[in-house]
Amino acid sequence: MQRGADGIRVVIADDERLVRLGLRVVIDSEPDLTVVGEAADGAEVVPLVRELRPDVVLMDVRMPGIDGIRATEQLVNGMAAPPRILVVTTFEHDDHVYDALRAGAAGFLLKRARAEEMVQAVRLVARGDSLLFPAAVRELALRHGADRRRESGSAGRGPIGRLTEREGQVLRLMATGLNNGEIARQLVVSQETVKTHVGSVLAKLGARDRTQAVIAAYESGFVLPG
Repeated sequence: MQRGADGIRVVIADDERLVRLGLRVVIDSEPDLTVVGEAADGAEVVPLVRELRPDVVLMDVRMPGIDGIRATEQLVNGMAAPPRILVVTTFEHDDHVYDALRAGAAGFLLKRARAEEMVQAVRLVARGDSLLFPAAVRELALRHGADRRRESGSAGRGPIGRLTEREGQVLRLMATGLNNGEIARQLVVSQETVKTHVGSVLAKLGARDRTQAVIAAYESGFVLPG
Protein backbone atom coordinates (compact mmCIF):
# COMPACT_ATOMS: atom_id res chain seq x y z
CA MET A 1 0.00 0.00 0.00
CA GLN A 2 1.32 3.42 -0.97
CA ARG A 3 1.26 6.02 1.77
CA GLY A 4 1.92 9.74 1.73
CA ALA A 5 4.32 11.73 3.85
CA ASP A 6 1.70 11.89 6.61
CA GLY A 7 1.86 8.13 7.19
CA ILE A 8 -1.30 6.03 7.44
CA ARG A 9 -4.32 8.07 6.36
CA VAL A 10 -7.58 7.27 8.18
CA VAL A 11 -11.24 8.10 7.59
CA ILE A 12 -13.70 7.68 10.49
CA ALA A 13 -17.34 6.74 9.77
CA ASP A 14 -19.70 6.78 12.76
CA ASP A 15 -23.06 8.43 13.33
CA GLU A 16 -22.14 9.46 16.90
CA ARG A 17 -20.15 12.69 17.02
CA LEU A 18 -18.56 11.89 20.37
CA VAL A 19 -17.36 8.53 19.09
CA ARG A 20 -15.80 10.20 16.05
CA LEU A 21 -14.15 12.76 18.30
CA GLY A 22 -12.74 10.09 20.60
CA LEU A 23 -11.36 8.07 17.71
CA ARG A 24 -9.84 11.18 16.14
CA VAL A 25 -8.06 12.10 19.37
CA VAL A 26 -6.59 8.60 19.66
CA ILE A 27 -5.54 8.37 15.99
CA ASP A 28 -4.13 11.87 15.68
CA SER A 29 -2.04 11.40 18.82
CA GLU A 30 0.21 8.98 16.91
CA PRO A 31 2.96 10.39 14.66
CA ASP A 32 2.37 7.86 11.88
CA LEU A 33 -1.45 8.08 11.83
CA THR A 34 -3.60 10.93 10.50
CA VAL A 35 -7.37 11.36 10.35
CA VAL A 36 -8.07 12.92 6.96
CA GLY A 37 -11.87 12.88 7.09
CA GLU A 38 -15.05 11.99 8.97
CA ALA A 39 -18.50 10.80 7.91
CA ALA A 40 -21.73 10.45 9.88
CA ASP A 41 -23.25 7.67 7.76
CA GLY A 42 -22.48 5.24 4.97
CA ALA A 43 -23.90 7.53 2.28
CA GLU A 44 -21.30 10.14 3.24
CA VAL A 45 -18.34 7.80 3.65
CA VAL A 46 -18.41 6.29 0.16
CA PRO A 47 -17.86 9.53 -1.81
CA LEU A 48 -15.53 10.82 0.90
CA VAL A 49 -13.28 7.77 0.63
CA ARG A 50 -13.26 7.97 -3.17
CA GLU A 51 -12.14 11.58 -2.89
CA LEU A 52 -9.55 11.27 -0.10
CA ARG A 53 -8.16 7.78 -0.84
CA PRO A 54 -7.33 6.86 2.78
CA ASP A 55 -5.37 3.75 3.73
CA VAL A 56 -7.84 2.66 6.45
CA VAL A 57 -11.51 3.33 7.17
CA LEU A 58 -12.85 2.90 10.70
CA MET A 59 -16.41 1.86 9.87
CA ASP A 60 -19.30 1.76 12.32
CA VAL A 61 -21.36 -1.25 11.36
CA ARG A 62 -24.71 0.31 12.37
CA MET A 63 -25.43 3.71 10.81
CA PRO A 64 -28.56 5.42 9.42
CA GLY A 65 -29.12 5.57 5.70
CA ILE A 66 -26.50 3.23 4.30
CA ASP A 67 -25.12 1.00 7.06
CA GLY A 68 -21.51 -0.07 7.42
CA ILE A 69 -22.09 -3.39 5.65
CA ARG A 70 -23.47 -1.82 2.47
CA ALA A 71 -20.84 0.92 2.57
CA THR A 72 -18.11 -1.70 2.85
CA GLU A 73 -19.54 -3.60 -0.12
CA GLN A 74 -19.67 -0.44 -2.23
CA LEU A 75 -16.08 0.51 -1.41
CA VAL A 76 -14.60 -2.96 -1.86
CA ASN A 77 -16.46 -3.70 -5.08
CA GLY A 78 -16.45 -0.20 -6.51
CA MET A 79 -12.80 0.84 -6.18
CA ALA A 80 -9.76 -0.53 -8.00
CA ALA A 81 -7.65 -0.10 -4.86
CA PRO A 82 -10.07 0.07 -1.89
CA PRO A 83 -8.82 1.01 1.57
CA ARG A 84 -8.54 -1.54 4.35
CA ILE A 85 -11.77 -1.41 6.35
CA LEU A 86 -11.79 -1.94 10.09
CA VAL A 87 -15.27 -2.40 11.55
CA VAL A 88 -15.84 -0.54 14.81
CA THR A 89 -18.59 -2.08 16.93
CA THR A 90 -20.04 -2.14 20.43
CA PHE A 91 -20.79 -5.87 20.56
CA GLU A 92 -18.26 -8.49 19.50
CA HIS A 93 -20.96 -11.15 18.98
CA ASP A 94 -22.98 -8.92 16.65
CA ASP A 95 -23.98 -10.84 13.52
CA HIS A 96 -23.54 -7.59 11.58
CA VAL A 97 -19.79 -7.89 12.23
CA TYR A 98 -19.69 -11.17 10.37
CA ASP A 99 -21.69 -9.72 7.49
CA ALA A 100 -19.22 -6.84 7.26
CA LEU A 101 -16.28 -9.25 7.20
CA ARG A 102 -17.94 -11.22 4.40
CA ALA A 103 -18.48 -7.94 2.57
CA GLY A 104 -14.74 -7.27 2.62
CA ALA A 105 -13.79 -5.73 5.97
CA ALA A 106 -10.30 -6.71 7.13
CA GLY A 107 -11.15 -7.07 10.80
CA PHE A 108 -13.05 -5.55 13.68
CA LEU A 109 -12.41 -3.41 16.73
CA LEU A 110 -14.51 -2.89 19.86
CA LYS A 111 -15.40 0.70 20.72
CA ARG A 112 -14.33 0.02 24.29
CA ALA A 113 -10.84 -1.05 23.21
CA ARG A 114 -7.88 0.71 24.80
CA ALA A 115 -6.16 3.47 22.85
CA GLU A 116 -3.05 1.36 22.25
CA GLU A 117 -5.20 -1.50 20.91
CA MET A 118 -6.91 0.87 18.49
CA VAL A 119 -3.74 2.29 16.99
CA GLN A 120 -2.17 -1.16 16.75
CA ALA A 121 -5.26 -2.44 14.95
CA VAL A 122 -5.07 0.39 12.42
CA ARG A 123 -1.39 -0.32 11.78
CA LEU A 124 -2.01 -4.05 11.39
CA VAL A 125 -4.79 -3.75 8.82
CA ALA A 126 -2.89 -1.00 6.98
CA ARG A 127 0.06 -3.37 6.55
CA GLY A 128 -2.22 -6.26 5.64
CA ASP A 129 0.15 -8.73 7.32
CA SER A 130 -1.99 -9.93 10.21
CA LEU A 131 -5.57 -11.05 10.68
CA LEU A 132 -7.72 -9.49 13.37
CA PHE A 133 -9.91 -12.52 13.95
CA PRO A 134 -10.58 -12.96 17.68
CA ALA A 135 -12.42 -15.92 19.15
CA ALA A 136 -15.73 -14.05 19.08
CA VAL A 137 -15.60 -13.67 15.31
CA ARG A 138 -14.43 -17.26 14.84
CA GLU A 139 -17.54 -18.38 16.74
CA LEU A 140 -19.73 -16.27 14.47
CA ALA A 141 -18.01 -17.69 11.41
CA LEU A 142 -18.49 -21.24 12.60
CA ARG A 143 -22.19 -20.68 13.28
CA HIS A 144 -22.85 -18.88 10.01
CA GLY A 145 -20.68 -21.33 8.14
CA ALA A 146 -22.80 -24.25 9.35
CA ASP A 147 -25.94 -22.44 8.20
CA ARG A 148 -24.50 -21.75 4.75
CA ARG A 149 -23.29 -25.34 4.33
CA ARG A 150 -26.78 -26.62 5.10
CA GLU A 151 -28.28 -24.20 2.60
CA SER A 152 -25.84 -24.99 -0.20
CA GLY A 153 -24.97 -28.60 0.55
CA SER A 154 -21.41 -27.78 -0.56
CA ALA A 155 -19.36 -28.81 2.46
CA GLY A 156 -15.86 -29.82 1.51
CA ARG A 157 -16.21 -28.90 -2.18
CA GLY A 158 -15.28 -25.92 -4.35
CA PRO A 159 -11.97 -24.03 -4.51
CA ILE A 160 -10.84 -25.40 -1.14
CA GLY A 161 -10.40 -28.77 -2.81
CA ARG A 162 -7.70 -27.32 -5.07
CA LEU A 163 -5.37 -26.53 -2.17
CA THR A 164 -2.25 -28.62 -1.68
CA GLU A 165 -1.72 -30.35 1.67
CA ARG A 166 0.73 -27.63 2.78
CA GLU A 167 -1.59 -24.84 1.66
CA GLY A 168 -4.36 -26.47 3.66
CA GLN A 169 -2.12 -26.49 6.74
CA VAL A 170 -1.37 -22.82 6.23
CA LEU A 171 -5.06 -21.97 5.86
CA ARG A 172 -5.95 -23.82 9.06
CA LEU A 173 -3.26 -21.88 10.94
CA MET A 174 -4.48 -18.63 9.39
CA ALA A 175 -7.93 -19.48 10.75
CA THR A 176 -6.53 -19.49 14.29
CA GLY A 177 -5.35 -15.90 13.82
CA LEU A 178 -1.62 -16.60 13.40
CA ASN A 179 0.45 -14.19 11.31
CA ASN A 180 3.11 -15.27 8.81
CA GLY A 181 5.92 -15.33 11.36
CA GLU A 182 3.93 -17.45 13.78
CA ILE A 183 2.90 -19.84 11.01
CA ALA A 184 6.53 -20.13 9.90
CA ARG A 185 7.61 -21.10 13.41
CA GLN A 186 4.77 -23.61 13.69
CA LEU A 187 5.66 -25.31 10.40
CA VAL A 188 9.43 -24.80 10.77
CA VAL A 189 9.77 -23.01 7.43
CA SER A 190 10.82 -19.51 6.40
CA GLN A 191 8.45 -16.55 6.45
CA GLU A 192 9.03 -16.14 2.72
CA THR A 193 7.80 -19.69 2.17
CA VAL A 194 4.68 -18.96 4.24
CA LYS A 195 4.10 -15.75 2.30
CA THR A 196 4.23 -17.73 -0.94
CA HIS A 197 1.73 -20.30 0.38
CA VAL A 198 -0.60 -17.56 1.64
CA GLY A 199 -0.54 -15.90 -1.79
CA SER A 200 -1.36 -19.21 -3.44
CA VAL A 201 -4.23 -19.84 -1.01
CA LEU A 202 -5.73 -16.41 -1.72
CA ALA A 203 -5.40 -16.89 -5.47
CA LYS A 204 -6.99 -20.34 -5.49
CA LEU A 205 -9.88 -19.23 -3.27
CA GLY A 206 -10.39 -15.95 -5.12
CA ALA A 207 -10.03 -14.19 -1.76
CA ARG A 208 -9.06 -10.53 -1.42
CA ASP A 209 -7.20 -11.07 1.82
CA ARG A 210 -6.64 -13.40 4.77
CA THR A 211 -10.00 -12.58 6.33
CA GLN A 212 -11.87 -13.62 3.20
CA ALA A 213 -9.83 -16.83 2.98
CA VAL A 214 -10.62 -17.76 6.57
CA ILE A 215 -14.33 -17.10 6.07
CA ALA A 216 -14.23 -19.39 3.02
CA ALA A 217 -12.55 -22.06 5.16
CA TYR A 218 -15.33 -21.92 7.75
CA GLU A 219 -18.19 -21.75 5.28
CA SER A 220 -16.89 -24.71 3.27
CA GLY A 221 -16.48 -26.85 6.38
CA PHE A 222 -12.72 -27.05 5.85
CA VAL A 223 -12.23 -25.62 9.37
CA LEU A 224 -14.54 -26.96 12.07
CA PRO A 225 -14.81 -26.53 15.87
CA GLY A 226 -12.43 -28.49 18.03
